[in-house]
Amino acid sequence: MRAVSSVTITEVALRAGVSMKTVSRVLNAEPHVREEVRERVLAAAKELRYRPKVSARSLAGARSYVVGYLLGDPSVPYTAQAQLGALAACRRAGYHLLVEAVDLAAPDLAAELEPLFATLSVDGILLTPPYCDNRAILDALDAARVPYARISPGVEPQRSPHVEADDRRAAHDMTDYLIGLGHRDIGFVAGHPEHGATRRRLDGYRQALKQRGLPYREELAAPGDFTFASGYAAAERLLASERRPTAIFASNDDMALGVLAAAQERGLKVPAELSVAGFDDSPTAAMVWPRLTTVRQPIADMARAATEMLIAGAAKGARAEAPVQQLLHCELIVRASTAAPPRA
Repeated sequence: MRAVSSVTITEVALRAGVSMKTVSRVLNAEPHVREEVRERVLAAAKELRYRPKVSARSLAGARSYVVGYLLGDPSVPYTAQAQLGALAACRRAGYHLLVEAVDLAAPDLAAELEPLFATLSVDGILLTPPYCDNRAILDALDAARVPYARISPGVEPQRSPHVEADDRRAAHDMTDYLIGLGHRDIGFVAGHPEHGATRRRLDGYRQALKQRGLPYREELAAPGDFTFASGYAAAERLLASERRPTAIFASNDDMALGVLAAAQERGLKVPAELSVAGFDDSPTAAMVWPRLTTVRQPIADMARAATEMLIAGAAKGARAEAPVQQLLHCELIVRASTAAPPRA
């Protein structure tokens, strides 16, 4: 069998019936190529098992064909899904994904970022929460003239291309669903205060209450930080109140699992005595019992779209004058953790 590395771009061009320049434009994900031609070139490359060498492509121009991804805790389901989405976009465009760990708690973060971004050879950086709202990171990237695209930014959204889920609408729909089941005392566990999605989800919760003629009660809104422990602590607070809620909607699944644990420790049956809902549709949402009603957030799709923005920008050779913005919709996933409230 012929080695894959020995297949040349000339052979791909001959197989597709186009010029080598056209093959190069397609493989570099450049615009203004007819879809029929693009599909023919990609099919020829696949048949021949052609794989361009990143080093050779980099030498041919200013692009590195590498996208950077800043990573914190690699065990977080959100981070894992985002990384898969970024990888999918990179592979489709013939790019590589470079993962770099950055500790936001570092005592002198700005000093650590400057040499990192100065030496990184990437066409752009993908930023997920909370990195996307850290001004030290944004300022360092701007100073180093490194393009970046963000997922769900909460600060200065016009500062860069970004993709976000319709958090406000999704939280509204989940709250409205619980009201439709008959719940009137609905607790809400907010996310990390530094995440843009936290405010948007709280806004959606409050909007649904208002539209249904229900008051927003501050004692039913508990703070959290997107961790299991904070969800557990919030549930302890909410369930200890004199007029405890009949349903609790947590801003992510990890906190919803904390709510489930607190309810079960108190001997409350879910959903017969307490309905519990989350946000994200992480893998654990379908593994716990009862399985968790939640919002399916298109995390991988957001990362894929943001990565494609970076690659498209690199193909143009400069940032677009008006940063591209994209809003993706979420889906309500109803499972066994929610039901009508118990009768008084």
